[in-house]
Amino acid sequence: MTVHGQFHWNELMTRNAGKAKDFYADTIGWTFEEMNMGEGPSYFVAHAAGGPVAGIFTMQGPEFDGTAEGWMAYLHVDDLDEALEKARMKGAIILRAPFDVPDVGRIAMLKEPGGAVIGWMTPAAQS
Repeated sequence: MTVHGQFHWNELMTRNAGKAKDFYADTIGWTFEEMNMGEGPSYFVAHAAGGPVAGIFTMQGPEFDGTAEGWMAYLHVDDLDEALEKARMKGAIILRAPFDVPDVGRIAMLKEPGGAVIGWMTPAAQS
């Protein structure tokens, strides 16, 4: 369980999820479960030691033109909307407005004033 300010999730944005899955399965031993994200490319949750450890998805569409493949980190924030307002006031640019993923949480992506891109999320309540 993570708390406000801790890294909560990492995901690989790639042009070929199948190739990435093969690499991590063969080298790290991850297994994968496909997660239905509705429209768009499939999302794969990587598992190790019986639990989820990361996500992998294929970048598709013009919004990813010129985007390099890489890992995206997400910080846990207790209240995403409040945290984003504070971030805006400190000069951050919101790259992807908040959106909700059922059973996962509320997520947004931003560029902090120094130029680094990061995801922030308020995880769904865990029972």
